[in-house]
Amino acid sequence: MPTFDHPSALREAGLRVTAPRLATLSAVAEHPHADAEMIAQAVRERLGTVSRQAVYDVLNALSDAELLRRVSVGGRSMQYELHRHDNHHHLVCRSCGRLEDVPCSVGHSPCLTPSDDHGFEIEIADVVYRGTCSRCRAAQASAGPSAVPRAQAAAPVAHAAPESP
Repeated sequence: MPTFDHPSALREAGLRVTAPRLATLSAVAEHPHADAEMIAQAVRERLGTVSRQAVYDVLNALSDAELLRRVSVGGRSMQYELHRHDNHHHLVCRSCGRLEDVPCSVGHSPCLTPSDDHGFEIEIADVVYRGTCSRCRAAQASAGPSAVPRAQAAAPVAHAAPESP
């Protein structure tokens, strides 16, 4: 994964270079698909005391400036990744919540063209593939046929920390 010059990216976006913004960009770069609480914890580890609201404000400013991309896969807290402007999509495990990037399904933006665009000029297509990851399938297989995946149970899917491929 290429490294980014965060101070230059902030300046190019018209934003001041501040310690909370740099710490947030670094935290998201190190922990893609982390939620705001996980990012806030990482920022506090770097800078000491930083309020939750300050981190939320930074996340919003960086998302509005298209330096970060908000990822919403329904029913879970918003997650963040560096905005690479590559129109990639996501795989989400229905059991553990693992979230992985996948390239555009066709290779150019927008990846999917609707049969009727209703007069819209389409800029991007967001696709979320849902299924069960290999680790959860293996765990379910070893638990036997009576094991019920968490996503099918009454409780909502818990947020799991993303893991590196």
